[in-house]
Amino acid sequence: MTVPDDAHEWFSFEDTEEMRIWMFDVTFLLSPWTCIFNHGCKGVLEEDATGLVQGCCSHGAHFSGKEDLARVKRAAKTLTDEQWQFRSIGRDRGITRKEEGETVTALVDGACIFLNRPDFAGGPGCAFHGAAIERGVPHLLLKPDVCWQLPLRHVDLRDEQTGYITSMISEWERKHWGEAGEDFHWWCTEAPEAFVGAVPAYLGLQEELRAMTTEPAFLALMAYLEERRTRTNLPHPALRRRTTSTTER
Repeated sequence: MTVPDDAHEWFSFEDTEEMRIWMFDVTFLLSPWTCIFNHGCKGVLEEDATGLVQGCCSHGAHFSGKEDLARVKRAAKTLTDEQWQFRSIGRDRGITRKEEGETVTALVDGACIFLNRPDFAGGPGCAFHGAAIERGVPHLLLKPDVCWQLPLRHVDLRDEQTGYITSMISEWERKHWGEAGEDFHWWCTEAPEAFVGAVPAYLGLQEELRAMTTEPAFLALMAYLEERRTRTNLPHPALRRRTTSTTER
């Protein structure tokens, strides 16, 4: 039997107390994906933007709701000039803008206002992320939800007849961005260059997975993945494509 090019394996179980069914993308979580920001990331513009060092921050961040927005505004007030290149602009003009009726982080010179550029004394990268590292706290306490969750995607589907919710945690794929994703020159979860981590993705994303699940679900997932990593597993599609490409040369 030929395995489809985009095949993934899943781990699913029921949580009766939560009236929820959890589904986790095992293929991605066991893959060696890792963020390669400033280490070969080509960005999400319409052409290779490696030299800009913007990662996935070119278009700003959409907020998941009022709580997310309020938390980010509070966090922004705690950033110093040494941590945030555009702090003075943020204080003068505000940190948000409207885009098609939605609240999004403001842009400065074509990228998120919180993105420090290569010419910044503190180096390139998210001001919130850098501040979190300095403070020794999880970056998810400061960054917008969509920013700390990427490359993970959490979708809840409710069954109106049973009341059960199916919670799916998978990788963000290009298609999940809709028409905007079609314009990306490059997207990390489909690029072999990003699958170079020293450990499986779930180990590098433990804080995010814990925050996106319940504690029992998180512990069950960790136990399952620890056992599964000792086996031979289905390689991620990006790695299968790389293997096929190499073989065909």
